[in-house]
Amino acid sequence: MSSSASHLPSYRILPRFQVESPLTAEEVIGRLKKGLEEEGAKVVGVAKHGYAALKIPPEIRHYWSPQLSLSIENLEDKKGCLIRGLYGPAPNVWTLFIFFYALVGLAFLGVLLVGVSYLTVGMDASILWWALVLAGVLASIYLVSYFGQRLGHDQMEILHNFLEEKLGHPVYEESRN
Repeated sequence: MSSSASHLPSYRILPRFQVESPLTAEEVIGRLKKGLEEEGAKVVGVAKHGYAALKIPPEIRHYWSPQLSLSIENLEDKKGCLIRGLYGPAPNVWTLFIFFYALVGLAFLGVLLVGVSYLTVGMDASILWWALVLAGVLASIYLVSYFGQRLGHDQMEILHNFLEEKLGHPVYEESRN
């Protein structure tokens, strides 16, 4: 199978894909289970009715390692199934970033609220300079997550190639959810 780097979802927060497969959901789950149980499998994870989670093996996993969550459901009007995939960080990484986004975002809103209030009553509103600092911090958090995703891109390719190999057909990004 050829390299899938050309049709991996682009760099963005939580890249996702949606693709129709000629296989039934049960066949997809069966192929993924069999692939995960193979000796020397490049991917670890779980595949159950309608859902699969693929991860990088612990011995090569790092802080920025991605995981692939799959939702698999049979199509009602024709043979085959719909596979929805979501690449994301480990839950602890995702939680940490959401925490920092929320903390800095709330501080940003608080500074804006106080600064505009001061302006309204004619007081010195120099606190508004902190809004610029906090906006820079938000941008920094975004850039850190972006570069972290780039560090995990090679492993994202491993997950994507494993999926394509087990399905027996390419998985192109059809749409964004």
